[in-house]
Amino acid sequence: MVGAGPLAKVPVDAIRVGTVARQPSIGLGSPLRGALRLAAFSVLTLILIPVQLAALALKSSLAERLPVRYHRLSSLIFGLKVERMGAVSTARPTLFVCNHASYIDILVLSGLAPISFVAKSEVAAWPFFGLLAKLQRTVFVDRQRRSTAQQRDGVTARLKAGDNIMLFPEGTSDDGNRLLPFFSALLSVAEERGEDGRPVAVQPVSLAYTRLDGAPLGHGLRPLVAWYGDMELPAHLWHFACLGHVTAEVQFHRPVTIDDFGSRKDLSRHCEDTVAGGLAAALAGRLPAC
Repeated sequence: MVGAGPLAKVPVDAIRVGTVARQPSIGLGSPLRGALRLAAFSVLTLILIPVQLAALALKSSLAERLPVRYHRLSSLIFGLKVERMGAVSTARPTLFVCNHASYIDILVLSGLAPISFVAKSEVAAWPFFGLLAKLQRTVFVDRQRRSTAQQRDGVTARLKAGDNIMLFPEGTSDDGNRLLPFFSALLSVAEERGEDGRPVAVQPVSLAYTRLDGAPLGHGLRPLVAWYGDMELPAHLWHFACLGHVTAEVQFHRPVTIDDFGSRKDLSRHCEDTVAGGLAAALAGRLPAC
């Protein structure tokens, strides 16, 4: 199945057992570039952390707008060229549903819309990055099956407050060359309705890393950007910072609601097929030009 194409779907267990994620060892990029980028990123972050803390404490609208600008500047620092196709949903709230390849997805997606993410509870305890996640009002959830209802309640509360939420229904990151099966239970929040009785808008999103310095980023080189398996975050971040300019293609598909389908599982299947199609088109170079 893995050799059937760039978007071959295989069982999650087969990917985890049959594929060992290794840190990229290809000597691409410039150490000087990496050092300068990480220094600039650190300075920008340290300057804006107290500003975001104040905005959150004062419940200012800046707390929603600042992360968008911050991530756009961070993408610029790291040489990310973000190409967006399709219109971002203007409905509030919107549940965005996207494939997940790397922590770099956060830079790309957060620079396109005011959103908060859903992350595993362990992320909250990560040095530095845990703080950044909290500042963006990330919803932390316990991924144990017994806490599914608690996960749903936490996300539902944020949606009812009018917040946009980005969900990664694969449940983990992957190598960027394929899509893992969606967990339909994670889309149970789409069954909730607002006070006006209207269902939550759900927008599928496809994200693909396609080029490095203008040249196609093939199957073997995509782990330079993708972060998954047992890869060490500091080492991966260093290798990524040393690279040239990486192109990320993001396609926002037509928003839907659960009323357009017979059930949560049908909605999940539609989102999975839509995201898979967009990912396949991007990796094959078939997306329309911006």
